[in-house]
Amino acid sequence: MTENALTATFSALADPTRRAILARLSQGETSVTELAQPFDMSLPAISKHLKVLERAGLIVRGREAQWRPCRIEPEALKTVDDWLEDYRRFWDQSFDRLDEYLRGINGKDKKRGRKS
Repeated sequence: MTENALTATFSALADPTRRAILARLSQGETSVTELAQPFDMSLPAISKHLKVLERAGLIVRGREAQWRPCRIEPEALKTVDDWLEDYRRFWDQSFDRLDEYLRGINGKDKKRGRKS
């Protein structure tokens, strides 16, 4: 994933309305009208949110006669998850080292007769 694509993805995910739209789309394809129902905003406002999600590659919009179905693009989220995995590994390793260090300190304190 390029830096620009990653920036667009995180920018799209930063908005709570767009995250709610993605949560709804994770349940299956639906129309723009159905997506707009739970929100207190106009269809054009929802459409702007959808355009941001679409530009980030997080959703795909189709056209079938009068129906405009939207669906989530799982590969885009997989790419973000892959990017985050490097950081998960880093933090897991850091916490493992900290845990090992603290166990070592605890062991030394017990040998010296100190209470934890």
